[in-house]
Amino acid sequence: MQVSLIILAAGQGSRMNSDLPKVLHKVAAAPLLHHAMAAGATLSPVATIVVVGHGGDEVAASALKFDPDVVITRQEEQKGTGHAVDQARAALEGQPGDVIVLYGDTPFIRAETLEAMLEARARNAVVVLGFQAADPGRYGRLITEGDSLERIVEYKDANEAERAVTLCNSGVICASAKDLFALIAEIGNANASGEYYLTDVVGIARSKGLTATVVVCDEAETLGVNTRAQLAAAEAAFQARARAEALETGVTLTAPETVFFALDTIIGRDAIIGPNVLFGPGVTIESGAEIKGFCHLEGCHVSRGADVGPFARLRPGAELAEDVHIGNFVEIKNAILDEGVKVGHLTYIGDADVGEFTNIGAGTVTCNYDGVMKHRTRIGKRAFIGSDTMLVAPVTVGDDALTGSGSVITEDVPAGAVALGRAKQVSKPGLALKLMEKLRAIKAAKSKG
Repeated sequence: MQVSLIILAAGQGSRMNSDLPKVLHKVAAAPLLHHAMAAGATLSPVATIVVVGHGGDEVAASALKFDPDVVITRQEEQKGTGHAVDQARAALEGQPGDVIVLYGDTPFIRAETLEAMLEARARNAVVVLGFQAADPGRYGRLITEGDSLERIVEYKDANEAERAVTLCNSGVICASAKDLFALIAEIGNANASGEYYLTDVVGIARSKGLTATVVVCDEAETLGVNTRAQLAAAEAAFQARARAEALETGVTLTAPETVFFALDTIIGRDAIIGPNVLFGPGVTIESGAEIKGFCHLEGCHVSRGADVGPFARLRPGAELAEDVHIGNFVEIKNAILDEGVKVGHLTYIGDADVGEFTNIGAGTVTCNYDGVMKHRTRIGKRAFIGSDTMLVAPVTVGDDALTGSGSVITEDVPAGAVALGRAKQVSKPGLALKLMEKLRAIKAAKSKG
């Protein structure tokens, strides 16, 4: 059965106290909206509609960055969830199959839960995702008879008996596209808020003799983000789940509570992750690699057998082949390091290609920026770059070449050559003693004055 997604992302989120649209606030280095889109993408939808409103241009740009095929539609006036879903009517006109409505500020709905909803939809016209709430608070209540969902009652419209119900509404709903928009057309706004509630489709469906049911998930999946405190709670929940999944799949975390993952972090089994490691977006760590403590990685790929850190930074475009060694206080950016390369300490390698089994000495810098443009450094195989070498790009160092410590390399170095680019040392006998005597005398005179 084909399925389409409608993701509601039009809310202002005034309780966030922010100029940034609520769904663009980040958990695990990704906007909340991307979490919802990622969950829905596991269903391989034929269409994804994102309904935007407040900050619509920013939200649309973010949605399109995640999925260039997404369809953007706008809710110009905030008239409730039913009205928001109705903005997708034109985009899904005549679309066969089912529709699932998700929310851009609810990041943790699991793929398995959405699959369960689709399975239930095969036997019912409308399926609602519910949860047993530890503290039902002001959630909408799901009123059932056996397996049948009779209606959804918003808290402000519920009577005392209905408020005593603990089975609550997540807002996520599934129906055929045909039924969903037909039911929405009959929603009214005669309620305490004067809004068009999507939840009313259940009662309308039942009045027409259509069946409705509930799929129940863990309450943690339905965590919505409306405040900064809830954003922090969502971050903690994501990290706890990500750490548990990493350990379960064979990754060693020596201090799990100090490691932070991004939404798209990929780590192979038997990798070792030390304490206080932070993964930004776009990181892949292959099996058997080791990331030592206090490293920051973003937009990089670390191959099998490589080790990084401690106190290293891998920036976007860093590609480490097998058995590469990156030591402490090393930064790699937009650079490809081939097999067996060693960069031990205190070095910056940016916009560079480094051949296999080359050794980079301490304090080396690829001087890649001239103030306007970036330039690339190319170092061949088995080269030895002496400590404190400045490689002024664009420059090429050939296979098996060597640079002397303290050199400034501004011209290409042929294969097998030694390059020295430093001023000749001059020694002045006895001058140090005279200089120090003079300086101490100046200091003494100042202290007396």
